[in-house]
Amino acid sequence: MIFAGALANSLAIIIGGALGMVFTFIPEHIKDAIMKIQGLFIVTMGIQMVVGATDILTTLISLIIGVVIGEVVKLEELLNRFGHLMEVRLGDKHGGNISQGLISGMLIFIVGAMGIVGGLDAGLQGNNDVLYTKATMDFFIALVMTTAYGRGVILSSIPTFFYIAAIIISARQIANFIPGNILDMMVDQVSATGGVILLAIGLNMLNVTHMRVGNMIPAIFIGMFIVWLLSFF
Repeated sequence: MIFAGALANSLAIIIGGALGMVFTFIPEHIKDAIMKIQGLFIVTMGIQMVVGATDILTTLISLIIGVVIGEVVKLEELLNRFGHLMEVRLGDKHGGNISQGLISGMLIFIVGAMGIVGGLDAGLQGNNDVLYTKATMDFFIALVMTTAYGRGVILSSIPTFFYIAAIIISARQIANFIPGNILDMMVDQVSATGGVILLAIGLNMLNVTHMRVGNMIPAIFIGMFIVWLLSFF
């Protein structure tokens, strides 16, 4: 099922959020331990994806160009600023934890590289592994967030599903008019570039680095463009 990963992600948020409504208090040291384990797992997954790369030079060039674009336009800062603005405005307008939980949940579950990498991977080659990993992470994040923001976090599962589904559908459309051999190289490049980004996410979660991962997102699409461009030579 093409949307299995997107559906699993939404269900994980709902179930995690529902449990969070029951467990209103979780000790900080347990929260920290959960985040560290998730960080280690993401690092492991990133390494696995990078090791399978066949054109590491294109991956490097894609990341350099992508990061430069992200840094110049300050993509991560723009995403964060937009999210905080939405949170403040909707929170003030509706005056309740529902809107705060909804917007905060959307920022955590949608604005990030894993949703894009996972959606592209699912759409291009039917592989939901990244989305399943994201679902597992989001389950625990939703559990913790709901104790603070309430049931609005659970509602964020709806826009999360449609966001990832839109990426999957877009990737499928790309696959319809690109030759199979070129598509295979694109998939390989998405996995390699995405693997490096996952490494960055994991290292940030472990507090080893403080990289602006949001600014790396353009590298995924730059890699696909480079592969397509090189196919003409």
